[in-house]
Amino acid sequence: MIRVLVADDQALVRGSFRLLIDSAPDLTAVGEAADGIEAVELARRERPDVVLMDIRMPRLDGIGATRELAADPALADLRVLVLTTFDLDDYAFAALRAGAAGFLLKDTRPAELLEAVRVVAAGQALLAPRVTRRLIEEYTRRPEPATVRAALDGTTEREREVLTLVGLGLSNEEIAAHLHVSLSTVKTHIGRLLQKLVARDRAQLVIAAYESGLIRPGGPQVVR
Repeated sequence: MIRVLVADDQALVRGSFRLLIDSAPDLTAVGEAADGIEAVELARRERPDVVLMDIRMPRLDGIGATRELAADPALADLRVLVLTTFDLDDYAFAALRAGAAGFLLKDTRPAELLEAVRVVAAGQALLAPRVTRRLIEEYTRRPEPATVRAALDGTTEREREVLTLVGLGLSNEEIAAHLHVSLSTVKTHIGRLLQKLVARDRAQLVIAAYESGLIRPGGPQVVR
């Protein structure tokens, strides 16, 4: 059973999400928070697997709450799925940098939202398709951070290939098929990438793939 905490400043929205979550046989809502501070407190008490996090909330917004949760060693297994009505680039950047595992818009269909919860609970990264496109476009216009480039210097060519495919949204199974290697080999490469790039989860690897320049206009490029 996947335990889910709902954080949104609108009671009607929280209630709707809770009913939707409880309608799924493998999901259960363990609490509701009306602001970021309450979300952090409830998460530390209830230890959910996933937090559905709104961005614009009083006292502490969803980005600040996500940052606090991601920095708490006791909540290392918790995943934050950010939900917002605003498909603005800066919100996507800030949410992912803060440690969110996924980013969806509130106009997502109910079945897709439930599946998104399952995806992030399983340790996968998830972004709304149109947000992903805008992320790619924006990242390609930004200078490459020296810290990311330096970290890539410690990776192998095959690890950079895997990182590129992760950034393009491929699953472990798809990466294994693409590279003609076993699934366990892919998992080993991803584990090493998480360690070498000091990344919390797969979403952080997606950011690293964009920031490092592995993904560029016209198609992926593996940096050697």
